[in-house]
Amino acid sequence: MLLLTLGTAAGGGVPQWNCACPGCSGARAHPDRRRRHDSLAVFGEDRSSWFLVNSGPDITEQLETHAALRPGTGSERTPVVRILLTDAELDHTLGLLRLREAHHLEIYATAPVRQALRERLALDTVLTPYTAVTWHDLPPAGQTPAVAAGIEVSAVPLSTKRPRYAADAAEDDAWVVAARLHDPASGATALYAPALAAWTEGFAKEAAGADCVFVDGTFWDEEEPRRLAISARTSTGMGHLPIDGPGGTAGRLSQLPARCLYTHFNNTNPLVDPIAPQHGVLAGLGLEVAQDGMVIEL
Repeated sequence: MLLLTLGTAAGGGVPQWNCACPGCSGARAHPDRRRRHDSLAVFGEDRSSWFLVNSGPDITEQLETHAALRPGTGSERTPVVRILLTDAELDHTLGLLRLREAHHLEIYATAPVRQALRERLALDTVLTPYTAVTWHDLPPAGQTPAVAAGIEVSAVPLSTKRPRYAADAAEDDAWVVAARLHDPASGATALYAPALAAWTEGFAKEAAGADCVFVDGTFWDEEEPRRLAISARTSTGMGHLPIDGPGGTAGRLSQLPARCLYTHFNNTNPLVDPIAPQHGVLAGLGLEVAQDGMVIEL
C-alpha cells in the first residue's frame, strides 16, 4: 500500500484567501509553505489503481500535480474516481463537484454522511447530469470491509459533530470517522483521522494495531482559537483535540508503535511555519508533521 498526501491543511487552506495572520502571510511570502486541503491518495498492490480519502475544493489541482494520478497514455479520460469520505464537511466534499468530468464516481461514506450529501446538498441531483454516481456503504471497523483499489476500507466512528448545513440532523457517532485502510497483500494497516474530537476507546484500539496513523493537527493548543480570536470556543469545543497540553494527542501518539503524522493544519497553527520551535517538540517525541506530496509505502 502506498499513501500520497495530496494536502495537509484544514478548511480554507494555507494561506486562507481572507486572512493575513502570520501563517497566511508567511505562506504568501514563501510559496513552499502553502498547503492544500487535506486529502490522501491510496494505491494498492497494483499501482495503476487508486482512490482518494476526502475531496476538497482544490482536488483537481492536487490530482494534476502528481503524474501517477493523471490519465494514462492513450486515455482521454480517467474512467472511474473512487472517493472515501471521513465526514460531510464542505472542505472534504466540495471537490466531488469538481470531479464531474469523470465517467463514473464511486463514493464510500457512512449512512449519515451519505444522507447529508444526497438530501441536504442534493449531490445526486447536481452530479448525475454530468457523470454516473455510485454510493457504497463504509462499514464500521470489525465488520466485513468494503474494497477499493484492492484495499479493505472501513470506518472507526469518532464523533457526532455535524456540518453546519446539517446541524439539526439526528446525532450519530458515524458523522465523523477515521478511515481504516488495510492492505491484504502486505498486511499493513493505516488509520487516517483528520478530525478527532475525542480519543475514543475504538480509536485507541485501532491506532494501537496500525502501522501508520494520521491524526488531526488543526490546533497546537486548547486555547489557540480563543487566543487568536477566530472563535469563542476552545480547540476541543470546535471538534479538534489539540496537539499539546494535558488533553493533547502528542503524548498518546508518542506511545504508539506506529509511524505517526499530523495533518489538517489550521492557518493559525505555528506548525505551518517550518522554523517554529514546535517542530522540535514533536521530533523529540518521534512524531512527524505531514507535508503536501509526501509518499509513504507500507
